[in-house]
Parts: sequence; structure tokens; C-alpha cells
Amino acid sequence: MASTTTLRPSADRPFLPRSENVVEPYRLTPRLALRIAILGVLTLAVFAALFLRLWALQVLQGTQYLATAQNNQLRTMRLQAPRGVILDRRGTPLVTNAAATAIEIWPSDLPKIYTDRYRELKRLSQIAQVPLYQIAAAIKARGGDRLTPVTAKAGAREDQIHYLAEHRDEFPGVQIGQTYIRHYPYGPLAAQIVGYVGEVSAEQLKQDSKHVYHPGDAIGQAGVESSYDSWLRGKPGEAQLRVDSLGRARSDLTLTKPSQPGQAVRLTLDLDVQKAAERALAYGIHLAQVDGEWAARGGAIVALDPRNGSIVAMASSPTYKPGVFAGRVTPQALSDQGLTPKTAERKNFPSLNRAVSGTYPPGSTFKPVTALAAMQEHLISPYAYLPCTGSYTSPNDRNAKKQVFHNWDPFVNQAMDLPTALAYSCDTYFYALGDKFFTLPSERGSPLQRWAARFGFGARTGVDVGPEAGGLLPTPAWRKSTYTKQTDPCCYQVDRLWKPGDSIQLAIGQKDLLVTPLQMARFYAVLANGGRLVTPHVLYDVENPNGTVVPVPSVPAPQSLGIDPAALSVVRQGLFEATHLPFGTSSPVFSSFPVAIAGKTGTAEKVVHMPGYPNGLLLNQSWWCGFGPYDNPSLVVCAVIENGGHGGTAAAPAALKVFEQYFHTKASTTGPIHSD
Repeated sequence: MASTTTLRPSADRPFLPRSENVVEPYRLTPRLALRIAILGVLTLAVFAALFLRLWALQVLQGTQYLATAQNNQLRTMRLQAPRGVILDRRGTPLVTNAAATAIEIWPSDLPKIYTDRYRELKRLSQIAQVPLYQIAAAIKARGGDRLTPVTAKAGAREDQIHYLAEHRDEFPGVQIGQTYIRHYPYGPLAAQIVGYVGEVSAEQLKQDSKHVYHPGDAIGQAGVESSYDSWLRGKPGEAQLRVDSLGRARSDLTLTKPSQPGQAVRLTLDLDVQKAAERALAYGIHLAQVDGEWAARGGAIVALDPRNGSIVAMASSPTYKPGVFAGRVTPQALSDQGLTPKTAERKNFPSLNRAVSGTYPPGSTFKPVTALAAMQEHLISPYAYLPCTGSYTSPNDRNAKKQVFHNWDPFVNQAMDLPTALAYSCDTYFYALGDKFFTLPSERGSPLQRWAARFGFGARTGVDVGPEAGGLLPTPAWRKSTYTKQTDPCCYQVDRLWKPGDSIQLAIGQKDLLVTPLQMARFYAVLANGGRLVTPHVLYDVENPNGTVVPVPSVPAPQSLGIDPAALSVVRQGLFEATHLPFGTSSPVFSSFPVAIAGKTGTAEKVVHMPGYPNGLLLNQSWWCGFGPYDNPSLVVCAVIENGGHGGTAAAPAALKVFEQYFHTKASTTGPIHSD
């Protein structure tokens, strides 16, 4: 019987031949399995620990940590710096600061739901007595800046503060802060000079290339407050405060950077003389109205030192109370003061500083300019006689119907020299001088205008408080460029010509010529100081809180104009006779004053547009300009009463009041006035 044999592969060799292209499979060994098990246990343990910790934080201690997070919001606050005070030349405060409590809104802390936010702001507006639209507009004006507080009301009352403090949980995002508001001890005194402070506007922030301002900053918006804001504003400080999610304080305020108070600005103004100038202006307006000049409602007075150009007083009427800009500014308060577009005209533009921005024809106060120019150009000998008659007709007038120019006194008929013509203010004498300028050959140019420009007319004076008008000094070139086919289609071919009447009327300060009271005061300073042109200014110095003087740019030194001293002496003589000889146009006002004053009246015709008169009215602007003491002048005064009639009737008596205060003496009597 045959046996069967089973063949089995041996343990040391494969059943089939090994292929070189097949990789042997990975084999799980007991050692490797142990390692995997240990790693799995460790992973599970870590995840278990993390799970337990998160469960403890969120479930067991979640409320505690949420409260801690909500109570640890750190907020950096800018601390307003007190502005520097504004002083008069003797150190009397004209503008100071008053500490106030402000209601502030942090936009980031307001309710996120619109209805809740609206309800809160509406309730806040009722408590603070601030219209809701104003609060909303202030928040909107900040744009995307939600971290800068919005002042809802500066200068809040105690009852308002107490109520908000007691119900602070009901007003998330509302806080009480400390601030400073401007205080004006003398109300409207020198309002157009000192100006006012207001919150920086979006346009000002856009123009601030040096990033000096921040949203919410209070900066000077007009007058000295604006011109010297960089010194007055100071440097804000910083503090940190921890608040909860509702904006409620959870710690004391920690000062991190102290604020630096602004520096004091001392002005050249004399408080007593400024008061006198403003009273004098009201007095001059009253005199004009009593004399039948019903349209007299405004004017200006400038008093300056002719030796250096420092302004001792500058009054403009009507005026306003700058305190309306302190704290919360309301449309009603601005309207009551005539500081809105709708009420400004009705109140006769009280914000306008007529001393530097009001322009008027100067009338006979301009005659000294013509006199000096005529002598400098050798057109006249000062003591040669010219006829002074009731009317004048130019021999250079080629029209068939010659224009007749009238004298203010139609009955005069005598020969006069230059000083007498100035004292009596003879129009026809100066008409003849104007004609002489017209007949000069073309290669001589326009010498009358050239000298007037040298005296500062037709350009800004450079005074450091504005805005300032440059006036208008008409020339043949100006007339040609002004009257064109586009601007004057019917008559430009005639109107653009410089005619004899243009020179004649310019010689007495009429027709197209426009000046500011400050320009006139500056020119009379030239007559007073011996022929030097000064730069008017109101800055005396800037001082640190400890009283040390801060270096500031210096005022330009008076500039010599190269005037013949003999010619200057003749004009000064005429101005002295105008205030002291019986025929002088302001002699009844100044002849009895103990201090020798020299000066000139002016009555300038101007077309004024009044309500109910669509074509305008031709009204007289009352002028007087002069200086004293005559031998050693220390003060120039120039006064204009709008629509006030004759210069000797309103402006001259007003100017006298300023001299009386400055020299601390009174005029004994004033007689009847007969003047141009």
C-alpha cells in the first residue's frame, strides 16, 4: 500500500519565491501595541483635564469672571487745559475762566439697540434741557470716533447733575466731567477784539495738517482768542479710569499726564479808555439821532499810540455779548444777539468789527493826504493863495454840460492858503488840487494814488486781530479793469475812462475811495509822529503762569516814508487851526480842552441801502480824526458815525470823550458847530 506525503513550507523559507517588487506588510508587535495604548491613555487624560477646566471656568466660575472682565475696562481720558486769561495793558482781566460741570456722552457706551439709544438720549435731552437734535448732531459730527466724549451740556446745574448721578444705571454712556468755560467780567466790552471760543469744527480738523487739534477741543474762533490761540489754549493732560460695561466708574481717576494751563495774553488796550470809547460811540450815535439823522445806528472809534502803533482802544457799534458762546450755544441766544444769518442784518451786523472791516469814504479827513502829495509833487506852494468859492467847474471837463462841484459852505468867497483851507475844510481849494493831479503828463503816473498807497491806503494794515479789509484806492488801471463789457455792457466805454471828476472827488475823499477807521488812524499817526508808518497791533506780551514773558514775534518797527518835514509841518498847522481858530470846523469842540488837540472833520456821502429804499439813500458819514498833545503826540483818535451827518456834529464830540478819559481832564464848554 502506497503512502501519501504532505509537503509543508518550512519555517525559514516562504511558500512561494519572494518577489522583489512587493514590500513586506507592517506587522503589529506586542511592544508597539503597548506604546499605542499608553499614548491613547495620555491623550484622553489631557482632554479630560481641559474639559474639566473649561467646565469649571464657564459653569462654576463663569459669573465671577464675567463681572471681573466687565469691571476692568481701562479708559484713557483727555483732560482739558484751562485757557490763558486775556489782560489789558495794566493786567486787568478782560477774559477769564470759570470752572463748570459738564454732561458728557461716550458714544461707544450707548445702547446698541436703536430704540433703547433713542429713548435714553430723548430723556437726557429733557433733563439737560438741550434739544435732542443738537445732541444727535454732535454725536454724528464725530463720525466714526466713538471713544471721544461728546459734551451734551457744559455748565450743567446742580439739580441736573444730582439727578443723573442718582440714576446713573439708567443712563449708560453718560458721565459727569469737569470743564472750563470762558467768563467775560465786562460783558460786551471789546467783544469784537477778544473774540470767542468754540468747539473745533470738522473743516478746521481737516485743515489741521499738523494734527494740533482733536475732536471736542475748544479753540479760538474769532478775535484775540483766534489770533493767539496757540498760546492761550495750553496743553491737555491725560488720565485713566476703569469703567464697567455701562460706562460707570469703577476706580478713581488716575492722572498719567498733567495738563498745562494756557499762557496769559496781555493786550495794549487800556480798560478805562476802552470803556470811554464805547460810551463815546454811543454818545456820538445819540447826538446824530437828536440832530435828525435817524439812520445813525453804528460806527467805530480807534485810539492808538502814534509812536509804536499799539491800539489803546477799539470800539465798534453795535456789539454783542461773547458770553453766548460760553457753555452750551443755543440758536435762540445767537438769534437774540444778531449772530445768525437771519437776524444779523436786522441787528445791523453786531459781529462786524467796523474799525478794521468796515469801509467808508473818508471825506475831508482825506484832505491832508492830498495836501502832502501836492507839496511832495511840487504842485503847490503851501502859502500861495487859491480861491475858495461856493462851487467849482473843471477847465478840463470836455462835456457840453460841465459838472459843477459844490463846496460844503455855498456862501464862502475868499482866497486861502493851504493851512487855512485845511482848517476851514474848503472843498473848492482841494478840487483845484485834484485837477492839477489830473493834468499831469502820463509819464508821471498817478502820484496822488502813489502817495496814498505809501500812507497805507488800499491795503491791509497788518493788524493782529481780524479779519481786516483793505479798502479801495481807485486808479485809472482799476477803473479800466473794473468796467468791462461783461460788467457794464451799456456804458463801459465811458465808465472805464479816468475823468477830471475822478481826480477831483478823490482829492476830497469821495466817490470810489473806501477806507477803514484803522487805516485813517494809522495815517494820522504818520502826521503825529513825524512821517513814520506804524503797524497797528493789540498784543503787548505773552506771559507764563509764573509771570515770565514768553518770546513772541516782534512788531515791525515804524517805517520812515521820506516826507518833507516842512510839508508835514504845514499840514499839522492846518489841523491845529481846525481845532483852535474861530473858523476851524471842530474848534467849538476842542478849543476849550486843556490839552492841545489837532484834527480834521469829515462829512462823506455814501449810498446806503436801507429797508424800504430799493435804490439806496445818499447819507453822510460823520468823521473826525486827530491827535494830541499837539507838541508831543501820544494818542491818535479816529471816529466815524455811520449815517451820522456832519463830522463836527457827531464824530468830533465822540472823539473828545476819548481824549478826556485818556488825559484825565474835561473840556469846559462846547459851542455851536458849523462844519463839513
